[in-house]
Amino acid sequence: MLFVNGNEAAEFLGSSVLEMLERGGFRLGRVAVELNGEILPKAKYGTTTLSDGDLVEVVNFVAGG
Repeated sequence: MLFVNGNEAAEFLGSSVLEMLERGGFRLGRVAVELNGEILPKAKYGTTTLSDGDLVEVVNFVAGG
């Protein structure tokens, strides 16, 4: 099973991180992705495939103070 932000997300198995972000409605310029406890560089979003057992955390940056 694949989990994104603590929720089961089997629909993204086999997708790249970039595909998952686009299909999940995330704003690409305003997120950071942690994959299995490690920050994933943006340059690897398109080439990193999500697999069974992966834990993904997507953090949105927001303006404010």
